[in-house]
Amino acid sequence: MQAPAQQFIDQRQVRRNFARAAATYDDVAVLQREVGSRMLERLDYVRLAPAAVLDLGCGTGAALTALAERYGKARVIGADLSEAMLRAGVAQRSRLRWLLPFVRGQKTPLVAADAAHLPFRAQSIGLCWSNLMLHWVDDPLQVFREAQRLLEVGGLLMFSTLGPDTLRELRAAFRDGYLHTQRFTDMHDYGDMLVECGFSDPVMDAERLTMTYAGFDELIADLRRSGARCAMRARRHALMGRDAWAAARARALAQMRDGRLPVTVEVIYGHAWKAPPTKTADGRAIVRFEPRPPAR
Repeated sequence: MQAPAQQFIDQRQVRRNFARAAATYDDVAVLQREVGSRMLERLDYVRLAPAAVLDLGCGTGAALTALAERYGKARVIGADLSEAMLRAGVAQRSRLRWLLPFVRGQKTPLVAADAAHLPFRAQSIGLCWSNLMLHWVDDPLQVFREAQRLLEVGGLLMFSTLGPDTLRELRAAFRDGYLHTQRFTDMHDYGDMLVECGFSDPVMDAERLTMTYAGFDELIADLRRSGARCAMRARRHALMGRDAWAAARARALAQMRDGRLPVTVEVIYGHAWKAPPTKTADGRAIVRFEPRPPAR
């Protein structure tokens, strides 16, 4: 029997982090909204008319309305690991409709599910969209395989995630041998995974953004309120001593520029199409013959 793959991310901790942050997430999710907006702009250049759209890792559902407006005839579905985040999003939209009754209500199915094991039938999705979710899963390759299963032929996978330069200033502040940020995968590795899963024409690119904070404490508070605390198994599980924390704080503050603490965010964008299969389920090659045009 094959040994189970080693797990680096504590999925229970991911759930706990986002459950604790569900009530405050939308107040501090500046990065998530900005990256989501940039992803939506990229869809302007894509010709697609999906019957079903899946927002994978939808959180409180910030992108659901925009996706529903863009693809008015599509059924838009939201899926997230955290049931608490989904509930917070439903409550927020209910309050909005009560305060602004002219806002059109949208019946969007929401599903609490693991991104690597989704309860949808094969080839049922035309667009699989995922904003800043992949760095929270242990095996992005399995998520891509699941997306490949769900997408119909000609369907599109579009995603964003964070790259290795993200939070490098925070990592430099700690010297205790533990992980204090998530593990962030290189852009080229994501591209290789897409090819391995059979996606066609994968396109990858990245950009670096800089967020600034009034200080170290404000950065830590922002990470906690957004659910973005480290959930790696190799994180520090016990409280850090007062002196060690003070030293980490001092090293972070030494990086301040013009009275603000700069924090690097490397955003990776990717998209790829589901091409027709080249093999049958039992491994036999599929050969397609195109009819010749009639002779003139």
